[in-house]
Amino acid sequence: MKHTVLITGAAGYVGSMLVQQLGKREDVERIIGLDKESMPELLKDEAKLEYIHANLADGSWQDAVKKAAPTVIIHTAWQIRMLYGHNDTTWKWNVDGSKALFDVAFALPSVERLVHFSTVSLYGAYPTNTFEHRFREDEPMREMEYLYGVEKKVAEEELTKVVAAAAGTGPKVAVVRPAAITGPRGRFMRIRFGLQAALSGQLKGGIYGLVSALVSLVPATKGWVRQFIHEDDVVDLVTMLSFEPWKGERMEIFNITPPGKPVYAEDMARAVGKKTLPIMPWMARVAYFFFWHGTRGKIPTAPGSWRFYSYPIVVDGTKLTRLWGYQYQHESFDAFYYTDGRYESFVPSEAKRSKS
Repeated sequence: MKHTVLITGAAGYVGSMLVQQLGKREDVERIIGLDKESMPELLKDEAKLEYIHANLADGSWQDAVKKAAPTVIIHTAWQIRMLYGHNDTTWKWNVDGSKALFDVAFALPSVERLVHFSTVSLYGAYPTNTFEHRFREDEPMREMEYLYGVEKKVAEEELTKVVAAAAGTGPKVAVVRPAAITGPRGRFMRIRFGLQAALSGQLKGGIYGLVSALVSLVPATKGWVRQFIHEDDVVDLVTMLSFEPWKGERMEIFNITPPGKPVYAEDMARAVGKKTLPIMPWMARVAYFFFWHGTRGKIPTAPGSWRFYSYPIVVDGTKLTRLWGYQYQHESFDAFYYTDGRYESFVPSEAKRSKS
């Protein structure tokens, strides 16, 4: 069977990788890329790609998508960074845009699979969380303040309603909740403000240079921890969920993060060649407040996000292995530290760290 794949957020980090990798498959005939941003240069030579420059929330794309009759829809589009003073705009783009996509996915008979990107943030970072407890997919979505997590939670709730209303018809649905996605492409081809870029000194100029100077040590609370998933794992497991024979219920939710040890503050400091600086959660909260309002959101320390720097969220990503047999290629620390992967050729030779 020849597939037509719709990828929302096609200009973004994950979306553009999916365009490139799925374009190599013989059973993929067309890729419809949809994004509110213009087509990036790195996708200009993708022969199978047809690009729709539109925002999911603007109502301008539905006719073109219906005409294309996609068999697979992969929803990666999201305004992750809050727009300072414009929460309503972010909500419209993300939540209302997702609702519009879900409606189309379940109205089109051609659609067989829908893969929706969510986040582990929706479990909520609270003082009662521990390093030992690994959140599973059947546990409550508890986030109430950090807009990114709240929006993802609401989008999942809306998708669940759509699936229930379809009463056994429509596409099979996979919801993936990734930990922090990283890899050579994310670290060296798309340098943007984030934890890794700040701690490794990749941010240059202006206020970003100040941030790099302030983190000459790695500030860390007692509850600081991260899980990372390699970008190649993300692409491969999404490909599997999109094309392989379906396993499980009509809608399945998967935490996607490798098993094993997460990355603790000491590991992060060692990876970037620094020492840790112990801080209290209230210090993180004050710093996040100052940077958010002092830079009017240019430094993305949105309300509620300080808790994710202060309290642990560790998730269990083994369901995908138990149900689908997926074997992760890279452990958490390896994904963050080494440069192995499909995009290693883009890493400067002096920066390469190959585990193999």
